[in-house]
Amino acid sequence: MGKNTPLLIAVIAGEHSGDLLGAGLLRELKQQHPGVRFIGVGGPLMEAEGLQSLIPMEDLAVMGLVEVLGRLRTLLNHRKRLVATFLEQAPDVFIGIDAPDFNLPIARRLKAHGIATMHYVSPSVWAWRQGRIKGIKASVDHVLCLLPFEKEFYDKHRLAATFVGHPLADSIPMHWDRQQAQQELALKLNEKKHVIALLPGSRGGEIARLGPVFLQAAQLYLQRHPDTLFISPMISSARAEQFRAMQQQLAPELPLQLLDGQSRKAMAAADGLVLTSGTVTLEAMLIKRPMVVAYRFSWLTFQIMRRMFKAAFFSLPNLLAGRELVPELLQSDVNPDSIVQALEKQLDAADHGQLLHTFTKLHTDLQRDADAVSARVALELAQSSQSSN
Repeated sequence: MGKNTPLLIAVIAGEHSGDLLGAGLLRELKQQHPGVRFIGVGGPLMEAEGLQSLIPMEDLAVMGLVEVLGRLRTLLNHRKRLVATFLEQAPDVFIGIDAPDFNLPIARRLKAHGIATMHYVSPSVWAWRQGRIKGIKASVDHVLCLLPFEKEFYDKHRLAATFVGHPLADSIPMHWDRQQAQQELALKLNEKKHVIALLPGSRGGEIARLGPVFLQAAQLYLQRHPDTLFISPMISSARAEQFRAMQQQLAPELPLQLLDGQSRKAMAAADGLVLTSGTVTLEAMLIKRPMVVAYRFSWLTFQIMRRMFKAAFFSLPNLLAGRELVPELLQSDVNPDSIVQALEKQLDAADHGQLLHTFTKLHTDLQRDADAVSARVALELAQSSQSSN
């Protein structure tokens, strides 16, 4: 297959993070194979790279069981239309980016009709509901994994997979200067010499569960370390208002500076972090700041999760290290005393440099040029598909 051979790739991203990932992939696919067209679903970033988006990406960005049920007819109609279009146009490969509940059923239909299929960003099948591997094998020919232990899981189950590294490891610098970040954020340090970032989440429910205890922990930490300024990056004005209202009620005297977004810069400006679980813990690790990871599920969700969850840890730094690198606090362990003790211990450990050394090694391990590797694997699968048809 020559570089200018006409090639059609179908790709679906269902939310902003997928649009960001997809844009890098499409950009690299054009670089490696100029004779390529893209159809499917994506946001403005993917459209800027030439994607012909067949439906608005916002129609797929639905979270929560109740919300999905309310939009189920629309989602099923979109899926039916996309499958019909893809079967008619017969792309050389279909790439579903994350959103497994929407993308995998589409991949399964296409694979059954002889179209090569790929999934980018492994579902957390290695952590819970491992029986899903049967459905994944029936749906896709290849999985692109962001994390090394994900490939090991697929190797064990004999499904072709490639560890492509994590795009965040490519985009976040190996060293991020703390003082420069503080100056760029115009932090009101005055006599304060110590900065702690509080990141209770991006969704209203997360802030409702974690915000109060984070603020109480900050108040306790301030009693022990009076020279501390607290900062919190907020994803929107609504979340900022929610957290500020909590602060006025629970810790009105706390020196807290709310920031409009800029979460990575806020982490870089801090000496230590108290944060919720999720991708933000990976960002914190790559920015190389000591952290305490805390999470609270609703009671019912936790009862279900603890019976089904198979992984030894729930934070990405610990999963990558294969040991407890950073403190994890869950459910009733999320209290002010535990948070403060864990944070102080982390900051002491950071002084010895061992934590920084391990973070740096993990950063290097994840730095694989994910866009380029993913594009190469996709083109190889497309070439194999063209040869067999």
